[in-house]
Amino acid sequence: MNKFCIVIPNYNHTSVIAAVLTSLTEYNLPIIMVDDASNDAAKTVFSALAQQHPLLTIVTHAHNQGKGGAVQSGLHYAYQQGYSHAIQVDADGQHNLADLAQLLRLSNANPQALVSCCPIYDASVPKHRYLARYLTHVWVWIETLSFEIVDSMCGFRVYPLGACEKLLKEVKLGKRMDFDPEILVRLYWRNVPFIFLPSQVIYPENGLSHFQPLHDNVRISWLHTRLFFGMLVRSPWLIAHKVKRRYGR
Repeated sequence: MNKFCIVIPNYNHTSVIAAVLTSLTEYNLPIIMVDDASNDAAKTVFSALAQQHPLLTIVTHAHNQGKGGAVQSGLHYAYQQGYSHAIQVDADGQHNLADLAQLLRLSNANPQALVSCCPIYDASVPKHRYLARYLTHVWVWIETLSFEIVDSMCGFRVYPLGACEKLLKEVKLGKRMDFDPEILVRLYWRNVPFIFLPSQVIYPENGLSHFQPLHDNVRISWLHTRLFFGMLVRSPWLIAHKVKRRYGR
């Protein structure tokens, strides 16, 4: 059986984090929340939550690194503590945490795989966010020469920590919104299998978003430029891998 923990990146998310933690208590799993240099008011909330939840550990950044940087710190800390798998959960209440039980079952049955939710959106999703996500998916399909990565942006995932730790030691990954797609592409290049679970995603009304349209879009565009040329170098292996997966040879 896998040894699971939960990793939550958090930068000033206070409005629903208590509800998120309460929903997670039924799974009785250790929770590592990475405070990405939040403000003093948020730190006060986090400290109170740590008193209420014995399984909650808070890892604090002295300087803001971005969501990707917070997740990387959480994954590294989890690996150091001896966990085999980390479940990434966002702090903004978007994820349907009722699906966590199914993610755990899939990961236990496929311990080498990265198991991720594939979002099912309702009318609450901003249209520009939806279109931008689809564009990123198209680039990921090009960079892997495969449709195997069904969704590359959802942050509700189970990471196999051994493969992730090795990758993070060898490659410097993006630390902001470019992290989510990059780690999937690079794990795919390392032959990590993927499993996707459809899951309802809701954008809370008046929800706090740290997406910076100009800077993050520039980062993501530069990411896809690098990954595209990385794909060209790896294309013979990627094509051979695709043939092997399809025909079993």
